[in-house]
Amino acid sequence: MELVRAIDGFAVHLTVERGYSPQTVRAYRSDLNALAAFAGTREVADTSGLTLGVLRDWLWESSQRGLSKATLARRSASAKGFSAWVARQAGDLNDPAVRLKAPKPDKMLPRVVNLAQIDALLRRLGALAEDGDANRVRDLAVIELLYATGIRVSELTGLDVDDVDLDRLTVRVLGKGSKERVVPFGVPAKTAIVDYLRRSRPLLATERSGPALLLGPRGARLGSRAVYGLVAGLLADIPGGGPAGPHALRHTAATHLLDGGADLRAVQELLGHASLGTTQIYTHVSTERLKESYRIAHPRA
Repeated sequence: MELVRAIDGFAVHLTVERGYSPQTVRAYRSDLNALAAFAGTREVADTSGLTLGVLRDWLWESSQRGLSKATLARRSASAKGFSAWVARQAGDLNDPAVRLKAPKPDKMLPRVVNLAQIDALLRRLGALAEDGDANRVRDLAVIELLYATGIRVSELTGLDVDDVDLDRLTVRVLGKGSKERVVPFGVPAKTAIVDYLRRSRPLLATERSGPALLLGPRGARLGSRAVYGLVAGLLADIPGGGPAGPHALRHTAATHLLDGGADLRAVQELLGHASLGTTQIYTHVSTERLKESYRIAHPRA
C-alpha cells in the first residue's frame, strides 16, 4: 500500500475505531509524515518497504537532529502503532516494528504553582475583570474553571452551556476516548461562571456561537490556542520549571488536592486518568515539595 494512502487510512482508524481526539490524530499524522519523508530519501514509497532497518535509521537520524528522548519515544510509538495496523490490514503476521525500541523519556516532574501564587493570580484577574470587559470576565472564568476542576484544555473548550450544573456545582466533560465524566467545582468558580454568563457571554455571542460555553472575541467557540496563550502569559512571571500552559493548572489542581488529603483514586477519577499510575506522579510532586520544605526548615537536614 502506498505510504501516503496508508497514513490516511490509519488516521481514519484512529478517529473512527479508536475514538482518538483530533489533537492525538494530528500528532500521529505529524510523526508518520516525517517517517514518510525520511523513507522517501531511501526511495521507499510503499508500506512493504518499511523494514526494521528503515525504522531504526529514521529514529537514529531523528536523534542526530537533537530531538528529545520524549519525542523519540513518541515517534517510536507512532511507528509501532502504524506498522501493527498495516500488518493487520495485509493479514501479515510479520510486523517489522515489533522489535523497534526508543530511549525512554526522561521523567520530569510537572510544573506546579503554589497556593499563594495561584491566589495572587486569581485576585489579579478578578481586579481586571471589575471593569466589565467581556474578555477579562471570560478569562477569569477560564482560569477559575481550569484550577477548580483540573480538566484538560480540550475538555474546557469543548464545554457547552448545558454541561454546567450551577445548582449541583458540577460540570460534565467529554474526555479522552469520548469518555464522559462529571467533575465538581467550588463556589469561587461558580461565581466566575455566573458573572461570565450574565455580563460577558451575551456581549460576545453571535450567530456562530451555538451552545458553546466559552466564546472568543468574534463569537465562535474559544480555541485551545487562545487558552494556551492566556495561561502562558499569566504564568510567565511566576518562577518555576516546566511548560507554562494550561496543563500546569491541571497539575496544580491535582497536587493541591493530594496535599489537602484527597484520596489518590478520587483524584484519578476527577482527572479522567485511565491508569492510576498516571495519577501517581502527583504523589512524587508532593513528596518533592515536602523534601524541599524539610531541607529549608529542619536544622539537621
